Amino acid sequence: MDWQPDEQGLQQVLQLLKDSQSPNTATQRIVQDKLKQLNQFPDFNNYLIFVLTRLKSEDEPTRSLSGLILKNNVKAHYQSFPPPVADFIKQECLNNIGDASSLIRATIGILITTIASKGELQMWPELLPQLCNLLNSEDYNTCEGAFGALQKICEDSSELLDSDALNRPLNIMIPKFLQFFKHCSPKIRSHAIACVNQFIMDRAQALMDNIDTFIEHLFALAVDDDPEVRKNVCRALVMLLEVRIDRLIPHMHSIIQYMLQRTQDHDENVALEACEFWLTLAEQPICKEVLASHLVQLIPILVNGMKYSEIDIILLKGDVEEDEAVPDSEQDIKPRFHKSRTVTLPHEAERPDGSEDAEDDDDDDALSDWNLRKCSAAALDVLANVFREELLPHLLPLLKGLLFHPEWVVKESGILVLGAIAEGCMQGMVPYLPELIPHLIQCLSDKKALVRSIACWTLSRYAHWVVSQPPDMHLKPLMTELLKRILDGNKRVQEAACSAFATLEEEACTELVPYLSYILDTLVFAFGKYQHKNLLILYDAIGTLADSVGHHLNQPEYIQKLMPPLIQKWNELKDEDKDLFPLLECLSSVATALQSGFLPYCEPVYQRCVTLVQKTLAQAMMYTQHPEQYEAPDKDFMIVALDLLSGLAEGLGVHVEQLVARSNIMTLLFQCMQDSMPEVRQSSFALLGDLTKACFIHVKPCIAEFMPILGTNLNPEFISVCNNATWAIGEICMQMGAEMQPYVQMVLNNLVEIINRPNTPKTLLENTGRLTSPSAIPAITIGRLGYVCPQEVAPMLQQFIRPWCTSLRNIRDNEEKDSAFRGICMMIGVNPGGVVQDFIFFCDAVASWVSPKDDLRDMFYKILHGFKDQVGEENWQQFSEQFPPLLKERLAAFYGV
Repeated sequence: MDWQPDEQGLQQVLQLLKDSQSPNTATQRIVQDKLKQLNQFPDFNNYLIFVLTRLKSEDEPTRSLSGLILKNNVKAHYQSFPPPVADFIKQECLNNIGDASSLIRATIGILITTIASKGELQMWPELLPQLCNLLNSEDYNTCEGAFGALQKICEDSSELLDSDALNRPLNIMIPKFLQFFKHCSPKIRSHAIACVNQFIMDRAQALMDNIDTFIEHLFALAVDDDPEVRKNVCRALVMLLEVRIDRLIPHMHSIIQYMLQRTQDHDENVALEACEFWLTLAEQPICKEVLASHLVQLIPILVNGMKYSEIDIILLKGDVEEDEAVPDSEQDIKPRFHKSRTVTLPHEAERPDGSEDAEDDDDDDALSDWNLRKCSAAALDVLANVFREELLPHLLPLLKGLLFHPEWVVKESGILVLGAIAEGCMQGMVPYLPELIPHLIQCLSDKKALVRSIACWTLSRYAHWVVSQPPDMHLKPLMTELLKRILDGNKRVQEAACSAFATLEEEACTELVPYLSYILDTLVFAFGKYQHKNLLILYDAIGTLADSVGHHLNQPEYIQKLMPPLIQKWNELKDEDKDLFPLLECLSSVATALQSGFLPYCEPVYQRCVTLVQKTLAQAMMYTQHPEQYEAPDKDFMIVALDLLSGLAEGLGVHVEQLVARSNIMTLLFQCMQDSMPEVRQSSFALLGDLTKACFIHVKPCIAEFMPILGTNLNPEFISVCNNATWAIGEICMQMGAEMQPYVQMVLNNLVEIINRPNTPKTLLENTGRLTSPSAIPAITIGRLGYVCPQEVAPMLQQFIRPWCTSLRNIRDNEEKDSAFRGICMMIGVNPGGVVQDFIFFCDAVASWVSPKDDLRDMFYKILHGFKDQVGEENWQQFSEQFPPLLKERLAAFYGV
């Protein structure tokens, strides 16, 4: 006899389900308490499944809700269900998967996959065979319900299904699914493709064995009438392009033709899936070869997809021009993540390629959902990077029509196109920019807000070129107009202008110094005008300005303008307010730039940072001891505070000494350096290095405790932590001098191991004009260790000299490089044999100096001539034959060898 409910109990459960659909919050609270009570009764879950599967007299929403509450219970404590209850639920699910209501079928499907994901796939061996069996049912509802459940299981447990743990059920399931590609119901066809699609990316063996049948079946469904089926076909082809391109190549021409049609599908979801194909194809080596002849068709399609749709414009309130007085709703504000401070070295290379703004390929935040416009723009961007100038003949004729079009929506899409190709087609666009940039600057005062905002973004993509021209040509007019847009009446435009201005600041750097007064007036005025979300972006623009102009900001009139509003915000915010993150980051940049100019403001800022660190550590401690009573703290508060302290130490230099003397920061730092979270350690080591430079008298008493911790963090698995720890050790060396001796062995072996890691360039030739290799910081620290303790480090010279030289040849002359090279010269003095085999690398590293100090140049001179005299003229001639011509010239000119 199977389980039967008690009538009174059933009524109680039904009443609860009705109440929980009430919008009243008080009722909701009562419902939550009641649920807690009822969950004490083991057979409460039987009532829930009973309402879902048997009570056909009840309305569907109530039945479905009963199933969803049951699903949450399964999620939370399925392990403690008594076996009869669990069995009853499982049986009911399988018996009723073919319910007449599609909502109930879907709810049962969700319940089944939730049970399956609780480790029950192994414990419920009849589940998969029964569901597969039900697919053969003549009854449409049963077949569809079983397929819906299978699709959810495939989504949630794809790895497990392709493992020995379950005896490889896919060997049966995949051929079974493939049979249903030809089913008469579109819903079933769609389920079948969606199920198989789950296994493409992991290259499940059972699918690879049937790959040709799968592709054949997909082609057969290419022109299916049902949009959901077409969408799944497109999705499958996009994934196959990534994992089994070998199988698609023979058909590539027709696949591309098909995708060109689908990218224009009247169903936007299908068009979006198809548009992903171009993004994926661009990453494949064969892209250029297979796509070149189709660009003439593809480019107009992508450009057409970049227009706002009518629904986009409604969602973006595109007809609302002025909304600056409307407060932001909290969900408008994306959570921000603070990036911990990383120590970097000045590079030789002008600017890294692959600039990071490829990510922000558009600026419709309200549509942060991926859509056809964004996908088309991203595809055009990556294709511009593949085809470069070859794209332009297909684009330029279109662009002219778009950019000067009377309809604003068309004109807007033209400006987006121009921004999307900026990175890839820059060279080819240069001849047109003198005419285009003034036109775009004019668009900054268009009457439509969406045109003004996209013009900000596109101009920022050409900022590098603008800055390379004489400032009066384009920089000045662009800056003047962008500053007006920062004070626009429309919030979206304010945001776009602020972001664009930050990019311009990064490119222009000190070119902005003559206009600082005007820039600060605008940014400070915006403080009084902006709503919540844009304030956060304004902090970023101010911080970037400080980074870009540096000490030029340290003028009384500028400080008078900038600091009062920042400090006012600082005082308004509570310690637990996340808006502190961007404000602290901004202040960190400002403190570093203002140097002594920040002194009047430093005391309260310093104290609060120390308090934030202390509070977070205390909270973490309580949470570790009593996790059931306390919440885990948000450690970002501590990370940002440590970074601002670094900014203060760097900016104030020796002046930070009194602040450190009056606080317990060294004790707190000792704890932070041992935190479990890598980002906390990363910021701690940056601060340790900055304090070492600024006020070593407070660091020195802690060295014996700190050094072992630094040693254990020389682990390249956490590269930023490792770099910052390495840098701090180097700074400590310079302060400790010979007293560093007891600690050399603690760190030296790890540093030598790091510098020899395979990711560091091995030969001279492949390392020309590269950015600093990751081993530059370890190389400087090894050099500094050798400078203060040559006797201890020199014996290992041979183990690191080659990577040491290759990683420092690309760093500009600076203090750090100077101390490191003095160290290497002293070590060669102690152990000249250690450098003999790799002397050519040493010669090359010496030649990388543009203007070494006189005494360092003498050290180089002595070593080079000493080596030459040692081997004799004839051998030296043979040896120097290996030098690249440039190296030969430099050594002859500077050192006469």
